[in-house]
Amino acid sequence: MSEPTKKGLVPVLRFPEFRDQGEWKEIKLGQLGNLVQGLTYSPDDIRENGLLVLRSSNVQNGEIRLEDNVYVTPNVKGANLSKPNDILICVRNGSKALIGKNALIPEGMPLSTHGAFMTVFRSPSAEFVFQLFQTSAYQSQVDGDLGATINSINGSNFVKYKFYVPKSAEQQKIADCLSSVDELVTAQTQKVEALKAHKKGLMQQLFPAEGETVPKLRFPEFRDAREWEPKPLGKVAEIITGNTPSTFDSDNYGGKKLFVSPADISDGRYITHTKTTLSEQGFSKTRYIPEDSVLFVCIGSTIGKVAQNKFECATNQQINALVPLKNYSSGFIYFSLDNDASKIASLAGRQAVPIINKSLFSSVLVSFPSTDEQQKIAACLTSIDDLITTQTQKLSALKDHKKGLMQQLFPSSDEAEA
Repeated sequence: MSEPTKKGLVPVLRFPEFRDQGEWKEIKLGQLGNLVQGLTYSPDDIRENGLLVLRSSNVQNGEIRLEDNVYVTPNVKGANLSKPNDILICVRNGSKALIGKNALIPEGMPLSTHGAFMTVFRSPSAEFVFQLFQTSAYQSQVDGDLGATINSINGSNFVKYKFYVPKSAEQQKIADCLSSVDELVTAQTQKVEALKAHKKGLMQQLFPAEGETVPKLRFPEFRDAREWEPKPLGKVAEIITGNTPSTFDSDNYGGKKLFVSPADISDGRYITHTKTTLSEQGFSKTRYIPEDSVLFVCIGSTIGKVAQNKFECATNQQINALVPLKNYSSGFIYFSLDNDASKIASLAGRQAVPIINKSLFSSVLVSFPSTDEQQKIAACLTSIDDLITTQTQKLSALKDHKKGLMQQLFPSSDEAEA
């Protein structure tokens, strides 16, 4: 591939054999294929097995996933059967963020159609069009269609979307290149998911099941050790409920002190940075949380989220921090709470704002072995966490690589107009 200096309706990066093929031409999407209408079905049509109806939940991260399926009777009226390389697109949804998301239907799919809130774009150059649908040019036209309140794309508008495209041979070359990167991303995603599933299964073995006093899986040196002892969290750690310094005083914010809210607790284990920081003044008005404490969300929609902090921090009032007492491992407490997160979250009951108050949280029972066994379990699971982190970083790097590649393989209409 070479990088031509010519500006205009050509990409920054072009394969050598197409260097002299001229500028890309602007066309309407309808010139590349056609839409296939979705199926409207009734509850009476639904079956345990039969014709699979692809819906928005079957489109995950640009791939077809068959984990949340609906089936209808195979002879339902109005069904258009899916074909390999059809592009499945969400065109109507309660969530505006889902409008426009899409995936390429692969070979080997079960007999399927798609629901009325979806559409299919069928094209002889589907692999190239699918990559077009991953560009900012596509997303900006989707966003422009939706406006302020509309959560749907009109088919007659959709086929009028405009894109710059090359001749068919170059389309296929670009599609092949980007598809190969997609395959790497898929393989890396599966590796990360397999590691997470392995960790989840291992945790179920390393911690006692409900009603049991020892785990199913125990390290050899602890097989004859004492049974695990249930203890309330308030007896194994100091529990600190967070506090928010006044937001009316801007001098409380914008410094170098970490201020953790539930939004900062994601799927990762550690909090290393936050969206909000405190000044020294603000930090002095809240409650100090030492490094390596365990943070547990006890109020709100994300109740049950758990993390550790690598650096000293403060938290808002939705989070309880556990500072382990002597002979209790922070890592072990983190994994114990992570393993029991849903059960603990259920203590909040059903109310408008779920809450586990400090007293109730302090009374939560967690089973503990000896300090040495705690540390052994924490070290084992930490090593898996480290693998997950490494592989997740590789996945992010692949996604960034593809994003950068697409920015160079597709011309920018903004640059063309300049």
